[in-house]
Amino acid sequence: MREIAIAAALTAIVCGGTVSAQTLPPPTAAAQRPNILLIVADDLGWSDLGAFGGNIDTPNLDRLALAGVRFTGFHTAPTCSPTRSMLMSGVDNHEAGLGTMAEMLSPNEAGHPGYEGYLNDRVASIAELMQQGGYHTLMAGKWHLGLTEERSPAARGFDRSFALLQGLGNHFGADQNAAWAEVEQAKYRQDRKAVRFPKGAYSTDLFADKLISFLGEPAGTQKPFFAYLAFSAPHWPLQAPDVDIAKYKGRFNAGPEALRAARLERQKQLGLVPASVVAHPLVGVPAWSSLTSEQRAIEARKMEVYAAMVDRLDRNVGRVIDALRASGQLDNTLILFTADNGPEGNEIAAPKQVTDPATIQKLGIDNSLANIGRGNSYVGYGFAWAQAGTAPSRLVKGYTTEGGTRTVTFASGKGVAGGRVSGALLHVTDIAPTMLAEAGLAQPATYKGRAILPFEGRDLSQLLAGKADAVRTPDDLTAWELFDGRAIRQGDWKAVYLAPASSRYLKQRGDGHWQLFDLSKDPGETIDLADREPARLAALTAGWNRYAAAKGVVSPAPQVVQKSPAP
Repeated sequence: MREIAIAAALTAIVCGGTVSAQTLPPPTAAAQRPNILLIVADDLGWSDLGAFGGNIDTPNLDRLALAGVRFTGFHTAPTCSPTRSMLMSGVDNHEAGLGTMAEMLSPNEAGHPGYEGYLNDRVASIAELMQQGGYHTLMAGKWHLGLTEERSPAARGFDRSFALLQGLGNHFGADQNAAWAEVEQAKYRQDRKAVRFPKGAYSTDLFADKLISFLGEPAGTQKPFFAYLAFSAPHWPLQAPDVDIAKYKGRFNAGPEALRAARLERQKQLGLVPASVVAHPLVGVPAWSSLTSEQRAIEARKMEVYAAMVDRLDRNVGRVIDALRASGQLDNTLILFTADNGPEGNEIAAPKQVTDPATIQKLGIDNSLANIGRGNSYVGYGFAWAQAGTAPSRLVKGYTTEGGTRTVTFASGKGVAGGRVSGALLHVTDIAPTMLAEAGLAQPATYKGRAILPFEGRDLSQLLAGKADAVRTPDDLTAWELFDGRAIRQGDWKAVYLAPASSRYLKQRGDGHWQLFDLSKDPGETIDLADREPARLAALTAGWNRYAAAKGVVSPAPQVVQKSPAP
């Protein structure tokens, strides 16, 4: 009944203010193969959307999700650029060039194959293959797969592109000055030309504007299109228009524990998780009741801004969908939506954790309560809210636990048998082979005269069409590594290794021992079965060792850090 009520409520595309609809010209008869629209949100929580149990207003995404198939077992890498390398290539990140994030490369990893810090030439991007196969290829948003012209979207197969090259940028473009250039200035490129963020723009609106513009160009009506809309929201710094923030005033005053519990209950009502599921408790954060009223006000404000960013993202998706509908192209478009990893849990108060007051003043950062969310503020929403966003899973972005790698994902539109929920184990490497198959293309052995690695992901076409329930067998192994955090899945069994001291990125550190979980009974990873199932754990860890050897995994050098209790 809950799902029916939600579906009934989502009856109109929401547009307003600067996010009004635009109209595209109708396609010509030449565009017979399906269009493909790939949408990626940045650091979005698994439970943020209404169709996944959230209480943020996301009617456009909810409508698409409920009309399509929602995936409850889709997994990515623990952080953004490794995920994006696999999304673009269909190949493990350790082979595609992002064995670790370029910003986190340790000296002992540098120089090893697969650790170039950009999408390397051992792979062909899905855009390159779609372009070669006759598609018009378009991209707007965050790239994070190379900073130079020869590693830009235009050089990797996109006919038209407007890209934020790094992993983040000020959402209002307030970092485009000399002071920020000394610290962390976002860089943008349109096609092969370096450009600046336009004054008066907001990133989420801007990226949708650009994509709609590209879709409306004459070349876009002569071929089917592959469009990649990669929002940088809701990645920190948390910033949104005042009017959107005001909409959420007071909505999160009960705190993250209450939000997590409410979202889990809605997930049960929606049939996304079994009624018996026990969520992993929040770890590493003080109880909401222990905070002062001032502290609670600041934390609630952060979540209000975060919600406003997600709300704005949803409305811009609505704009794109509305434009495709008006042009007659929507019915022939397959839509894939995902997030690049779990939500960000680190405490963010300045770029690169700048603490020098003089530098902060020079940058003009004002994180006072009334100013949080504006272009001259710079915050993240922290470990507690991030864990609320992963309910019922354990931990957040950066970790190989479910909270770091299980992401909100659905498919809708052309070729999708809708109104379903699928619990199949899926992986971000599945996206590229699926898109190529839906386009009626096959991956070649070479691209532009060089050999390329074959896809590792699985074609999901039969699953999308409702003709298959899974793409992996119970015996198949799926493995992860980042910052020396490790994990491996075989069916519902998952082994997890939280690194004791390998990266400044991680807040919670392990004890150097593998843990074992049965996700069919314990998706929250709350009961470690390592001592009860030593043979199973040994087999899984041996499988992970084979994976690491095959992919050329290099463990980063340990760092001297203060160890937190293992969660």
